Amino acid sequence: MAQSEPGVVGEKLPNRIFYDGSCGLCHWTVRFVLRRDRSGDAFRFAPLGGATFEQSVPLSERRGLPDSVVLLTGDGRVLARSGAVLYILEHLGGFWRAVGRAARLIPRRLLDLAYDGVARVRRLLFQRPETICPVVEPGLRDRFDP
Repeated sequence: MAQSEPGVVGEKLPNRIFYDGSCGLCHWTVRFVLRRDRSGDAFRFAPLGGATFEQSVPLSERRGLPDSVVLLTGDGRVLARSGAVLYILEHLGGFWRAVGRAARLIPRRLLDLAYDGVARVRRLLFQRPETICPVVEPGLRDRFDP
């Protein structure tokens, strides 16, 4: 998918998932999305703190974000915690869209509490990756930005 230049009227930017490059659960999440977004049209990926993240998300918004998974939607919204997860699921389509929509029936406060609980123990449960970029097949590497 060709990236649109910001400010081009009528064109939408790609949904971009920013992930913690030192978190095994975040790497697992990226690989999960890559396997289900077979067309490669739904999401692009970049590490939190990388050049793409710093250029795409204003400093004032970056300050309050978690260090796990953050989503920048094609229309410019920044989503974090359960909001990001639900958006991702719904945009993967099929079964995952149904899971995301069903999860929206649960109060957001409870979903965020569950997200925060997992985020607190993720480094204990998942091995620290050796590289900032998840290990993926060569054909998928072009979906990653710096």
